[in-house]
Amino acid sequence: MTLAGSAERAVGRRLAVLCHGLAYFGGLVLVALAVITVISIIGRALVPFGLSPVRGDFELVEAGCAVAVFSFLPWCQLNRGHVTVDVFIQRLPDRVQAALGLVGDTLIAIISGVILWRLWAGFGEKFPYGDKAFRDALGMGPKPFFPETTYELEMPVWIPYGLAVVGAAMFFVVSVYTVWRALNWTLEGREHAI
Repeated sequence: MTLAGSAERAVGRRLAVLCHGLAYFGGLVLVALAVITVISIIGRALVPFGLSPVRGDFELVEAGCAVAVFSFLPWCQLNRGHVTVDVFIQRLPDRVQAALGLVGDTLIAIISGVILWRLWAGFGEKFPYGDKAFRDALGMGPKPFFPETTYELEMPVWIPYGLAVVGAAMFFVVSVYTVWRALNWTLEGREHAI
């Protein structure tokens, strides 16, 4: 007995495609950050020859790493890639293992909801656009008096916040889906291979 088992598997396949694409995006961001870092280090080493480091490299790396992390979280959750301690759990019956997986997925869904909520609040504090009705409807609060930018590049801070919100929203959706999947596994009495 499952709770809409065929629908759950269909949703899982669609989410896997989206999560995979988002993880590739995060990977490309990390590759770009690595290239920027290498160019910057070479520039620092070759200052006597007229080269220089990449201006604002630390700002780009800071923002890019945040975006990459939130891009990887949905794929990690979908594949149950978070760190677990299985020494004790492996000896338990399959149904108990599935129930403990459900508890873990439920806790991660709650945590991902809190992360999304707080990241959205932070985004609202940084995002300088939209009239009062628009911002109130989305729960963004009042516009910032001065739009916040990074120090050296003067890059608007709301841009990486917005990209991180996309990843956090996907993480929350996937977390809710994994609760549904874990519930079905618990009802079946065992977990399936992912």
